[in-house]
Amino acid sequence: MKKELIDQAYAVARERYAEIGVDTEAVLKQLQDFHLSLHCWQADDVHGFEVQAGAMSGGIQSTGDFPGAARNIDELRQDILKAKSLIPGNHRLNLHEIYGDFKGKVVDRDEVTVEYFQSWIEWAKEHNTLLDFNSSSFSHPKSGSLSLANPDESIRKFWVEHTKRCRDIANAMGEAQGDPCIMNLWVHDGCKDVSVNHALYRHLLKKSLDEIFEKEEPMMKDCIEGKVFGIGLESFTVGAHDFYTAYAAQNNKIVTIDTGHYHPTESPADKVSALLPFIKELMLHVSRPVRWDSDHVTIMDDPTQELFFEIVRAGALDRVHYGLDFFDGSINRIGAYVIGSRSAQKCMLRALLEPSAAISKLELAGEGYKVLALIEEQKAMPWQAVYDEFCVRNNVPVGQDFIAEIDKYVAEVTSKR
Repeated sequence: MKKELIDQAYAVARERYAEIGVDTEAVLKQLQDFHLSLHCWQADDVHGFEVQAGAMSGGIQSTGDFPGAARNIDELRQDILKAKSLIPGNHRLNLHEIYGDFKGKVVDRDEVTVEYFQSWIEWAKEHNTLLDFNSSSFSHPKSGSLSLANPDESIRKFWVEHTKRCRDIANAMGEAQGDPCIMNLWVHDGCKDVSVNHALYRHLLKKSLDEIFEKEEPMMKDCIEGKVFGIGLESFTVGAHDFYTAYAAQNNKIVTIDTGHYHPTESPADKVSALLPFIKELMLHVSRPVRWDSDHVTIMDDPTQELFFEIVRAGALDRVHYGLDFFDGSINRIGAYVIGSRSAQKCMLRALLEPSAAISKLELAGEGYKVLALIEEQKAMPWQAVYDEFCVRNNVPVGQDFIAEIDKYVAEVTSKR
């Protein structure tokens, strides 16, 4: 796209927004400080690098077999760097434990240490990337239907030890990068059919969490993530939203809002203002749940846009962490990274460009029709010209120009795998 056209469009947009009291230069500075946590598992469909890895299980499923998936740690890193080069701004990287640098060694999950992530720490430092982390309770011979809530004490203790070690690794990452590593804890635990031991399973999950969080880890932050139900575990979920919300409020933990983990009629956006009076911070896992938790690539759909509007309107920019969590193996995986990340950025940009203070005053004054009118008018404002300017300033392709870059990468790299 021609630079002069971008400049002209941005000049007009800047003037249009100034007329309604919005400084686009100030907004661009805010957007520059908006850091997504890119999820490593998009590049290889959640397989990871364990030598003893088996089939995916425990509520994890990726569909599609598009050519060119990363097959090893070097290819994964190469793909992530390519995606980052096409996304404006600087972004974090979110690792699952199964993505350790195991170097051909069999390492069970209750044996993992920071040694197997040292090369990630060094790689991240070299590429000016901050790391986040996740424990991995799925796709393992001992995962079954219950992990941290398992009444078999040996299995429960196995997963407690795994998660404790993951917190140690996350803390070491935080110390190395001088910024707290955010670690998410999600377990699939539940029952496929009718069960009578709900109270027992939840008692065991609470007991496991209490044991896991006994040790203070100053350079990491704990997130806990609930769900309505899991694949193959449809009748009962131990770690339901009510359970984790109560636990987080009582134990000063971060709640993870995964946009695919709610009933289709629920609004994840509405959870923001409901949780923030009681929870210190929130973590987002943003995807697109077609029907339910299908983890399609994030787009600028209404639920995602409303989520970011709610964060800005609540004045919660500094209390929310922004992770992505889609894994689509049916399309080009680099393209999925870029589309999803840029869509999330665009949603945040539109939220930052809203004259929310002025609209709020009108609502409090009882001017309902004016509120609706101004919100509707914002949809037609030239926000895209502001995003194009953001891309130019970050030296990344503008508009659809990234498609040619990805096609070139396919021809030169992924088609040869």
